[in-house]
Amino acid sequence: MTKVIVAGAGLGGVSVAFELREELPKDVEIEVVGEGDEFNFVPSNPWVALGTRTRDQVVMPINEIFKKHKITFNGSGIKHIDAEQRKLSLGDGSESEYDYLVLCTGPRLAFENIPGAGPEGGHTQSICTVDHAVKAHDAYKALIENPGPVLVGALPGASCFGPAYEYVLSLEYELRKLKIRDKVPITFVTPEPYVGHMGLGGVGDSKGLMEHKFREHGIKWICNAKVTEFTETEAHVELVDDDGNVKSTQQMPFNLAMFLPAFKGSEAVAEVPNLCNPKGFVKTNTFQRAEAYPEIYAAGVCVAIAPIEETPVPVGAPKTGLMIESMTSAIVTNIKASINGSEAWVEPTLSALCLADMGNTGAAFLAVPQNPPRNRNWTGSGRWVHWAKVAFEKYFMFKVKMGTSEPVYEKVGLRMMGIKRLK
Repeated sequence: MTKVIVAGAGLGGVSVAFELREELPKDVEIEVVGEGDEFNFVPSNPWVALGTRTRDQVVMPINEIFKKHKITFNGSGIKHIDAEQRKLSLGDGSESEYDYLVLCTGPRLAFENIPGAGPEGGHTQSICTVDHAVKAHDAYKALIENPGPVLVGALPGASCFGPAYEYVLSLEYELRKLKIRDKVPITFVTPEPYVGHMGLGGVGDSKGLMEHKFREHGIKWICNAKVTEFTETEAHVELVDDDGNVKSTQQMPFNLAMFLPAFKGSEAVAEVPNLCNPKGFVKTNTFQRAEAYPEIYAAGVCVAIAPIEETPVPVGAPKTGLMIESMTSAIVTNIKASINGSEAWVEPTLSALCLADMGNTGAAFLAVPQNPPRNRNWTGSGRWVHWAKVAFEKYFMFKVKMGTSEPVYEKVGLRMMGIKRLK
């Protein structure tokens, strides 16, 4: 009997597990190994941080859903990967062997890079996990009681910028509703060379759009910013020129600071010999297959993707939801081909579609493919984006509950926009 193990139960892990179950023969055993027994719809975490969603609204128990679709689940996590023997050591002390391993392990949050960063032992908030978002909501409530300066942004080496833009503009909207916006100066602090870069070299006129949004809502911004330390009430920031040389330093006070960190690969994956780059991201070929181990595949944040371009302060390339789903679809097709002894390998299109909520409006970004040069390169904004993001949240949670990966109406909708998952 063939066995496929999926490591990770986030957006990529559940997508690939359900698609494997749909596409592979019933006698193929599929097991998912996650950390904990909940699925978190991560794109909703900014809403949790601002109190427009509760924790229970953006998570769901995943074990029974997998069981219903004849997928084995273990929520104890992976402690060690023996890639030579094709065997995993799990957090509950058990071991599990595989014929194919799909890594969707997501990132390790590298708050340790910057002294004082992070919600666990540091002085800043995060929305990278739902529990971080819950803590960020407590900080938001404290800000309402004691208004003062707010800093929002990303740390050097970060590759995920969209949630920071969502958070800062949604926060501004909520403060206006409470009529305390005049008491809360907001500054966006980013390593990007310009706002709207987002690790993608910009998408359409994202630079002009984000500058307009910030001016319209009275948000200051600082680019080419290298945060070096946080104290309880201040951020220490170096501002660099286009050559990367420090031209000035600032100590910026805050009552609330929310910063997205740089990512690294999970420890269990990073320690596998020859599998990863120095940051712990899996080195794959164009078929999402590990270069060092042909029976291992990888999708999502754990995949090594080179930065789009060199920037004065390092930034990474993001892995957006559509991009991840195109990776998982390619993996399923290629594993199916391998099992059948076929050479019909496919590649993901790696397109990016991002819906960024901004309170009662929003911005949408489409890049086909994600990395330039592109066939499509478009940015739009309006209230429709806010409602599209709400609809997408409900839709994806419904997909998870139903145990499906890409219903036919989703395929039709993407094709109408000129988007395909696979080449």
